[in-house]
Amino acid sequence: MTILDKILAEKEKEVAELKQHYQPGSIQGKRVDVSLYDTFMKADKMSIIAEIKRASPSKGLINDGIVPSEQGRLYEACGAGAISVLTDTPFFQGTIQDMQEVREAVEVPVLNKDFIIDDIQIDRAYDAGANLILLIGAALPEERLAALYRYADQKGLEILFEVHNEEELQTAKRIGAQIIGVNNRNLKTFDVDLAITEQLAAQIDTEKTLLISESGMKTAADVERAKKAGARGILVGETMMRSGDLQETFQALQIPLGE
Repeated sequence: MTILDKILAEKEKEVAELKQHYQPGSIQGKRVDVSLYDTFMKADKMSIIAEIKRASPSKGLINDGIVPSEQGRLYEACGAGAISVLTDTPFFQGTIQDMQEVREAVEVPVLNKDFIIDDIQIDRAYDAGANLILLIGAALPEERLAALYRYADQKGLEILFEVHNEEELQTAKRIGAQIIGVNNRNLKTFDVDLAITEQLAAQIDTEKTLLISESGMKTAADVERAKKAGARGILVGETMMRSGDLQETFQALQIPLGE
């Protein structure tokens, strides 16, 4: 079993539990009407989706003392274009409450980062105030991904569609994804290679589609590679969670776009 298989098996149990106990509409989270696509496409420097994650399957504990609302405010003050909050508990030690607390504290778009396999997770994300959800090309068959994409879109949510190879990219294009995240991390092995963004970006019309490079962004040189490939945004988790000086980290990674 790959790490992704293990996560998805747990997710099935979580969804079964949600269906028994979660009543859509029972959370009334703050809503902020803001589009990540519009914000990032108009920006003149690299936009950062700064992530809140306490732990990960590959790194174990990263920063478990985090207060989500405080970290969210800090990210926003430092110039985050959006904030991603991991809400998976067994593998990342996050919760939907973490995301809600961040939503209450900030005005920028908030991404519910989770392994979404069912409508009810989308209902809960919406209720808790998310602007975007994540759909992972490697997680489900195309038909299921398309149905979840439509469902989220009808609720007024944006969708970050994550791909790691050409096959998943073709799926994203057929579904009509406007925001494509190229994950440089292979979710089956958790190995990271920045060349994945470069390889796949060549097949994306970055004039119309917002390209986000995810995982492995540590230095300005890494961001420069993503920019040259056509990315207008980067998703940065571990680097932010381990940063001793967030202002400095943001300044290093927010390189100007254009020539």
